Amino acid sequence: MIEHAGAREMPDAVTPSESVAVSLQHIDLSFGPKIVLSDLSLDFKRGQVTSVIGLSGAGKSTILRLIDGLRMPNAGYIFVNGENIVGLQERELNEIRRKMGFAFQAAALFDSLTVAQNVSFPLYEHTTLTRKEIDQRVTDTLDALGLGDVADRLPAELSGGMQKRVGFARAIVNDPEIVLFDEPTTGLDPIMTNVITDSIKAIQSRLHATSIVVMHDMPSVYAISDNIAMLFEGTIIEVASAKEFRRSQNPIVQQFLEGSEVGPIPL
Repeated sequence: MIEHAGAREMPDAVTPSESVAVSLQHIDLSFGPKIVLSDLSLDFKRGQVTSVIGLSGAGKSTILRLIDGLRMPNAGYIFVNGENIVGLQERELNEIRRKMGFAFQAAALFDSLTVAQNVSFPLYEHTTLTRKEIDQRVTDTLDALGLGDVADRLPAELSGGMQKRVGFARAIVNDPEIVLFDEPTTGLDPIMTNVITDSIKAIQSRLHATSIVVMHDMPSVYAISDNIAMLFEGTIIEVASAKEFRRSQNPIVQQFLEGSEVGPIPL
């Protein structure tokens, strides 16, 4: 648990440059007495994949929920495409979310709907496309992810890995500018982990979106990421290109990457 360091003076917000799609600035977030994030700042570059890594329970998935407006910070600023979303009403947040796709950790599919119906759901909810246009968009998206042959199946008939890929399809069917991936490889075997990694790369090639990934599997992180940021004790302690990150001299980063019991990270 991070201990309170007392109140601090909140710096002014800085309007991000056009090259930054999402900017977290001086974020504080507490759950009761537990400080989860403390003076956290991180920019996500437009059109690139940034992976956020860190220990289990560090608050990585919480960052995604802040960006999507599902949770608000106690202090700080969250810019999405140049607009500070902190304090916006739900109606205004929904407009922001129209340009986002969220691939949840557990896929979060509707059990009673087929794969195609699950994927089409956000199009019926948030667009004025005709049924024919929606059907074509769903078909194209499923085909792009190698899921065309399961369109009429129910989620219960699919493996866990395939359910996650359907979740990906639903997240990107509306061609979002920003895609959030929450622990996409957790609980999967090495073969399916590779499939998921390839799926994320295919999505990025298709959309050229700003993709923000929370993931533990370092080979996958290196395979998909333009940039890597490490969260530790509530704040970002290192952010660099994937190539530079491997060479970090930060002992906390190196201990994490090596999976070593020896180092400054308390066990």
